[in-house]
Amino acid sequence: MFKKSIIFFLFGLLSLNVQAQIVLPRILGHNMVLQQNKPITIWGKASVGERVNVQFAGQEKTTFADENGKWAIVLKPLKASAKEAEMTISGKNVIKLEHILVGEVWLCSGQSNMEYTMRKNSKVKRPNIANENPVDELEFAKNPKIRIFLVNRKELIKPDSLHRGWSIAKDSALRSFSAAAYFFAKELHKNLNVPIGMISSAIPGSRIEPWISEEAFAESPYFKGQKVEGEPAKFYTPMIKPLVPFSLKGFLWYQGETNCFLKETTEYTQKLTTLINSWRKAWGDKKLAFNFVQIAPHNYSDAKGKLVLTKETLPEFREAQTNVLKLPNTGMIITTDLVDSIRDIHPAYKWEIGRRLALVALNQDYGMKNIVASGPIFKKAKVKGNEILLTFNEIGTGLISKDGKKLSDFQIAGEDGNFVNAEAILKDNKVILSSPQITKPVKLRFAWDEAAQPNLFNQEGLPARPFRTNL
Repeated sequence: MFKKSIIFFLFGLLSLNVQAQIVLPRILGHNMVLQQNKPITIWGKASVGERVNVQFAGQEKTTFADENGKWAIVLKPLKASAKEAEMTISGKNVIKLEHILVGEVWLCSGQSNMEYTMRKNSKVKRPNIANENPVDELEFAKNPKIRIFLVNRKELIKPDSLHRGWSIAKDSALRSFSAAAYFFAKELHKNLNVPIGMISSAIPGSRIEPWISEEAFAESPYFKGQKVEGEPAKFYTPMIKPLVPFSLKGFLWYQGETNCFLKETTEYTQKLTTLINSWRKAWGDKKLAFNFVQIAPHNYSDAKGKLVLTKETLPEFREAQTNVLKLPNTGMIITTDLVDSIRDIHPAYKWEIGRRLALVALNQDYGMKNIVASGPIFKKAKVKGNEILLTFNEIGTGLISKDGKKLSDFQIAGEDGNFVNAEAILKDNKVILSSPQITKPVKLRFAWDEAAQPNLFNQEGLPARPFRTNL
């Protein structure tokens, strides 16, 4: 009996000692990149009332764990630095985090096309590209200034005593990482020449609802009082929330295919709006950049299910995505040209997805206005007789037919509402539409079919955005 008491006493002391240890969230670790020019929060757990000291980059700050054992210290903003540094966090135990850089940090999320790994990228059809081929990227990726953190759904909420998680973007760590996120980082680094940190948190096949907290839906003017299907918070709680308040520049979002199969339009606009607002609120920054991918051509109309999808289901969904751009500090890329087969919902060309997302970030979020970040965007239409004269924004150095053929995928309709293919002539960076079948055009649409892969581009190689309008 006496021996048992001693054992229980010693076990209790051991338990108290473990509880007294400073514990860090998994996102804080060796090799991490910290966001430049923003306050940096370092946080964790310790015993109640424990004194915690943080030293980094010439700063030293102290705080005490609260009644729940939680603590947080905010460091002053730092300038970008590619020189590896060490952070010391001390209390009853001492933690030293090594090889830390300061630069730009982005959080990437969505479904399978964001999760799509560099390993898969290495097995796709080789593009005809001179010099380094993006399919071979794993063979020569070794830039120590690009760091990656892959979120594991089950592990993010668990601390790691060895403080692993962040890696240099190479070898086995990169093979399992998001291709779109990596190629974004590569293009960003090439232009900014500062360290880049990428966090990927994505789940194949996921709807948008699980990435949004239940509180966000409850506070949304659109969804308040409604029961939202799709398991809200299922992925937000274990895969996004534990990353707060790790300082970021912004978010990349590549998702929508699953909600397109549900034939959503206005609802998706509201859901993505809710997600953006709630994530920004969680991080306490209404200006955080949010750039996303408009989904690619796919044969949704072949789907067999309760909902009847048509060839217009996809363009209507894309319109819902486009409407989200009304929010400030948002950007979207077009992917109508990045498919080899509309039967493949996981098209390759993730290197181009990443590059185009980077162009948007460089132009909008880093102020590089000399960079053309978008393809042609419909500006206005002027009807003259049976012809329609279209003008566009974002024409870069000029409009072109990418393949040199007549412009494709323009349709017009008369008062009966029946659309016909229009002849489209490119002249003086404007597009002139007409059809012998329509004497008085009243409606116009472009790329309004799930299989449309139109050839209207700007000379910078970026495709025109799908649209429709009344005349």
